[in-house]
Amino acid sequence: MNLHEYQAKALLSDYGVAVPAGLLLTTSSDKTVVEEHLPESQPGRWVVKAQVHSGARGKAGGVRLAEGVSAVQEAAHAMLGTRLVTHQSGPDGLPVEAVLVEPAAAIARECYLALTVDRELERAVMIASSQGGMDIETVARTSPESIRRCVINPTVGLAAYQARDLAFSLGLEGTQIKAFVTMALNLYRAFVERDAALIEINPLAVLDDGNLSVVDAKVALDDNAGYRQPEWWARRDVNQEDPAERKAIEHGLNYVSLDGNIACMVNGAGLAMATMDLIKHAGGSPANFLDVGGGTSAEKVTAAFKLILENARVDAILVNIFGGIVRCDLIAEGIIEAAREVSLEVPTVVRLAGTNAEQGRRMLAQSGLQLTAEDDLASAARAVVALAEKHGEAAKA
Repeated sequence: MNLHEYQAKALLSDYGVAVPAGLLLTTSSDKTVVEEHLPESQPGRWVVKAQVHSGARGKAGGVRLAEGVSAVQEAAHAMLGTRLVTHQSGPDGLPVEAVLVEPAAAIARECYLALTVDRELERAVMIASSQGGMDIETVARTSPESIRRCVINPTVGLAAYQARDLAFSLGLEGTQIKAFVTMALNLYRAFVERDAALIEINPLAVLDDGNLSVVDAKVALDDNAGYRQPEWWARRDVNQEDPAERKAIEHGLNYVSLDGNIACMVNGAGLAMATMDLIKHAGGSPANFLDVGGGTSAEKVTAAFKLILENARVDAILVNIFGGIVRCDLIAEGIIEAAREVSLEVPTVVRLAGTNAEQGRRMLAQSGLQLTAEDDLASAARAVVALAEKHGEAAKA
């Protein structure tokens, strides 16, 4: 679960990490709120930041400098109620329902600091770079030597000497080192206790006065630990999430939207990845990742079909089921029931393998529906790509 910047900073503040004092404005905020918290007499500039679950906000006009209260109001008014389109958000953008107003910081230089999980090592890692304010992926390509990684032993946690080593790599000195070590230790405590998948501070600024400042923060909590974080789960902003992915969660499906036109319905995450690879290899483009689970049911299959058909780009569907835990004839029966219930008109290829696969394929062939049965996955991928091309051309005509 992703948090907004203002939520991320509130979480970090709970753990003793100093964050700038900010004012949150929403579509319901009026002029008096701004005037009370940002008196016109207060000197300096303000930064108005759109609160959306996307990076690259500044490049898309979602971060603006404002001189005085009137300029803050004008910038907030221009953002609130709109949709911000970034290179990460997709063409439809994300709704701006809140903006965060903070004093503009006098930044001498920008660094990068993050905590995440290295799944290969099965350890949390803290990552620091002397080059902040830009995508860490870009830094990794252009200046990999500026990135320092610290692998954390889960038994003892982050050690102070490890944090000091990162501070030295950032070129910090004097009291900055002590401040950084305290911040790093607090970040690790927040990471563990809040079941975070990512805590990213970018940039971590060294100010003109030598102090450190959290200019921007991103926090993602592990969805699997939602039951342990009810307070934060209750703050989840569903309006920032893909509607299809949100519905999938409600039905116990694992779904991720993609940009293609061939929908996939598969039981098993690994098999789903292989299915998408074969579609690409056959010249097609997957419209989604959809794992209905190992012990799927007719109800789940029906929900999956409904989810898939909400995507107007879909020209064909590939169902790839391995009957191990559940028999293929039962899956075929569920597919037929679901296809009839949703009035399936999109050409669909079904590949069944495993227990009672032949019986299941026979049921599909006799159903009278637009269901093409296959027993070979590569052949199924080629068939669905051909059907998608034909359906797409017919729709254009």
